[in-house]
Amino acid sequence: MFEQPDFSKLGGEQVGATADPGEIDEVDEVDPAAGSEEIDDPLDENVAPGSAARAVLEHVAASIVDDKGAVVVESKEVRGQTRLYLHVSPNDMGRIIGRRGRTAQAVRTLVRAAGATENRDVFVEIVD
Repeated sequence: MFEQPDFSKLGGEQVGATADPGEIDEVDEVDPAAGSEEIDDPLDENVAPGSAARAVLEHVAASIVDDKGAVVVESKEVRGQTRLYLHVSPNDMGRIIGRRGRTAQAVRTLVRAAGATENRDVFVEIVD
């Protein structure tokens, strides 16, 4: 039939069907306070709404365009939604929009995903 593989060459204790139930040690109690560091809350009051999405938009837009100094992102809160307005140099407008708007749509998708990490609806508008 089936033969049990030899795990002794791996250097650890053999665990499994061959263990004697009488040899099992009792489980140590776990301290609930151990390892409970404070986790950053994405809804922290000290963080501007949509700040992650805005940072993503600024980074991606600056990576695409030639004139990085002309990238400006404005944000407004409208009916519980964050609207980001992207301003770029007129010479870079074609680069940020892309063929058939594919680059612009990809940027919007990335920014919307970044906003979702903060439970925010984020919309990007590319302004002339």
